Amino acid sequence: MLNIKKQISRLYLSSVLWNLSLTGAWVAILAARGYSLPEIGFAETVFHITSLIFEIPSGILADLFGRKNMLIVSTVMKIIGNIVMILSGNLFMVCVALAFFAMSYNFSSGSGDALAYDSLKIAGDEAYYEKYASNQLIIHRFCGGVSTLCAGFALFIGHRAAYGIDVFMCAVQIGTLIPLREVWAGEKGGQDGRGVLGSIGREFVKCFMESLSFIRREGKTMVLMLSNSLVGAADVLLLFFLQAKLPKAGMPGWALGFALFFMEMGGVLGAKIILKCKMRYRSVFAAAALAVLFGVLAEHSGVYLIMALGGFLAALGDDALQVRTNSMLQDMFPSEQRATLISIESFTFSMIMIVMSPLAGIVFSWW
Repeated sequence: MLNIKKQISRLYLSSVLWNLSLTGAWVAILAARGYSLPEIGFAETVFHITSLIFEIPSGILADLFGRKNMLIVSTVMKIIGNIVMILSGNLFMVCVALAFFAMSYNFSSGSGDALAYDSLKIAGDEAYYEKYASNQLIIHRFCGGVSTLCAGFALFIGHRAAYGIDVFMCAVQIGTLIPLREVWAGEKGGQDGRGVLGSIGREFVKCFMESLSFIRREGKTMVLMLSNSLVGAADVLLLFFLQAKLPKAGMPGWALGFALFFMEMGGVLGAKIILKCKMRYRSVFAAAALAVLFGVLAEHSGVYLIMALGGFLAALGDDALQVRTNSMLQDMFPSEQRATLISIESFTFSMIMIVMSPLAGIVFSWW
């Protein structure tokens, strides 16, 4: 029998280990290594191009071979990315490392949520998922904030030591993933791979086409995906480039980590507030979009306190919308294509980021 409390607790612990990192402020680290904002923007584009290529296949693999297995693959990819970053001495190697980080993100993005929702559904407690999604975003933001708070320490010990510590954290994370139980709540379960290896192409096409068929039948899902991705992309880019822009606006070096932590806490507040909010989705989207717009406008004020406040509000709006969107989508997705459909949502996000990342790097470098 599935012990749902242990299952969810392990997923929470895995997320903590995933998000705790000395290299969370990677934009600041690259800037300190001498890379320009356009170069950093280009590297970010490589990340999202890789994500675009592997996002949907990773979701299909999770639905075919198991979500737990793909979470382990994800962590291995992150270890490889950390090692490449340790060895990197030029922009090409940095881009290779970011490509592995992108694949790591791909293999974890849909797998964890799909495993959590199906576990809760089997336990008859799927109503808890919105709170689970909120808690996961809180973990993401809080641990990300702690990681950026350590930005000064990471710069002090050097990027090689910082990424080396990340390798150790990944090894510990694999230990937390192994005891997870693989579950499916739909009519058909995942496959162990032995019956699929001879016809993997057919299985890929079948799973992908079934997912597209679902989206065509339920057109609302794509509207939700695009709405959430647009707001999320604007917030992510804003917070990324604020890592480099706040010091240029006059913020003391010792205060940068605290400012980045403060902005991440906006997401924590947003993820908590939305659980009490009964507004319709359109209203939540409008409020989130306005919060992110204020953050973008605040970035152009040139006053670092106002810029940090704008980042805080943007993160608040983004995570509030993310929790509400995730909950609505999970209730709509069929179990047998759950990870694939979550990957399609991430695919739309990557497409938007590919266009916006280099443009944002150029625009911010001009100011």
